[in-house]
Amino acid sequence: MQVLRQLPMVRDSNLLVGAATADDAGVYRIDPDRALVQTVDFFTPIVDDPFVYGQIAAANALSDVYAMGGRPLTAMNLMGVPTDVVPPKVINAILRGGAAKVKEAKCALVGGHTIRNPEPVYGLAVTGLVNPRRMITNALARPGDWLILTKPLGTGIITTGIKRALVRPGTVQKAVASMCTLNVVGAELAERGLVRAGTDVTGYGLLGHLGSMCRASGVGAEIDAARVPVLSNAVFELIEKDCIPGGSRENLKTANELTEWHGVPEAHKILLTDAQTSGGLLLCVRPRLLNDVLKVLKKNRTLCAKVIGRIVNTTKPNIFVVSNRQ
Repeated sequence: MQVLRQLPMVRDSNLLVGAATADDAGVYRIDPDRALVQTVDFFTPIVDDPFVYGQIAAANALSDVYAMGGRPLTAMNLMGVPTDVVPPKVINAILRGGAAKVKEAKCALVGGHTIRNPEPVYGLAVTGLVNPRRMITNALARPGDWLILTKPLGTGIITTGIKRALVRPGTVQKAVASMCTLNVVGAELAERGLVRAGTDVTGYGLLGHLGSMCRASGVGAEIDAARVPVLSNAVFELIEKDCIPGGSRENLKTANELTEWHGVPEAHKILLTDAQTSGGLLLCVRPRLLNDVLKVLKKNRTLCAKVIGRIVNTTKPNIFVVSNRQ
């Protein structure tokens, strides 16, 4: 974001969402009922299985469109690979994994681009469609909104543990299942007019993405750390072993600048700032719509549907985190 702030601002009345609000994707209006949602995302392998890596990377990229309330329309592969190290069958497996998720999203894979790179990277450039009057953005959170999370946290810590051979197979399976799950429910919630503000939780962690939403909306937030779902108790065991990604450590430093902690254990602070891959949606829901939203989440079998806090009115966009253990 420091780099983006130095770029000239684009002035176009049809550019509904650009870089200014740190949203998940850009939105460009075509006509009163349709707007393009555009995003791109890629990263290095986080699991050993190349097919699963492709699935996770694709789900992660597609999530940005769902987080804006849109539906993916087309996708293009982006790949960098050291061809002298990675055999063709592995490259093929990565691409097949990505293609499987694109198909699941009812999205058309229209091509892509590959370059030689010192280490493998893979992801997608995705274009989607959204009704500009029904999209979800960072800038529409309002005091009184409940905050709902649709996937448990901990993928950054677990994938770091995988690299260090510290994670049991059952925990790996839980993390993989979470990261491979599409956030399709974001589109349905937007189309029904049930949610106007939200984001997905990825590399900046829960508090990082919540902080962006608070800044864009001019509000604050309260979070109950004890209510935040975690993928497995193994996450806290890994934290005790200092198995923490560098990105999560940096996220915690950044979060400390805008967060007031009240009785929150250090392990929970790390969880709330853990750098997620293909994380869930963080939704702002008006109190009168809460039951309707929970019904839609249940129907779509989201991995969780936890109310973890609320949006509050503050003089500056602070986050207050407590730990109300029962």
